[in-house]
Amino acid sequence: MRQIYFLMLGILFAGGIAKAGADPGARARVELATFAGGCFWCMEPPFDKLDGVVATTAGFMGGHLVDPTYKQVSAGNSGHIEVVQVAYDPRVVTYETLLRVYWRNIDPTNPDGQFCDVGGQYRSAIFFHNEEQRSAAQKSIRALAEHRPFAEPIATELLDAAVFYPAEAYHQDYYQKNPLRYRFYRYRCGRDARLTEVWGEKSNPPL
Repeated sequence: MRQIYFLMLGILFAGGIAKAGADPGARARVELATFAGGCFWCMEPPFDKLDGVVATTAGFMGGHLVDPTYKQVSAGNSGHIEVVQVAYDPRVVTYETLLRVYWRNIDPTNPDGQFCDVGGQYRSAIFFHNEEQRSAAQKSIRALAEHRPFAEPIATELLDAAVFYPAEAYHQDYYQKNPLRYRFYRYRCGRDARLTEVWGEKSNPPL
């Protein structure tokens, strides 16, 4: 699974670079964005719906173990955070749009995890891959702090992207492979109920 992921990612980037090479001013067709918002099963669907998103991959980032397993990460012993890595075409969907979707699908006020999942491995974070992403994320955090519809402070971290480890195959696109179990987990975890409490009925955060 992990070898296949890196092979596929290499093909995506190679294709973008080859096509961009014909025009020195053209941007690569695929860029990466990485977000932590609790259970990665629940973070793939909102990004998969967006035009311009090439792929989403559930995985881990930010810890000290090499090639950690889900069992190690979920136990809280590896230092990693569950994340979703988004491969996207920046000419079709902007990073700012990804940020807006990200905020609307997390509880940015919880420093100890997300929804029913408690622990540092489930905390919310934006991992930036370059200076442009860092600047955009900082801007979105400032805007949210100024116009937030909730009283609590923002606990979401802004971190340098580190080595990304894709999770085991059965975690990828879990909501499609196991729709009944996914919906039950999401309901039991209170994710949608809490999102409504945090953001209200609005489709987007006030950014």
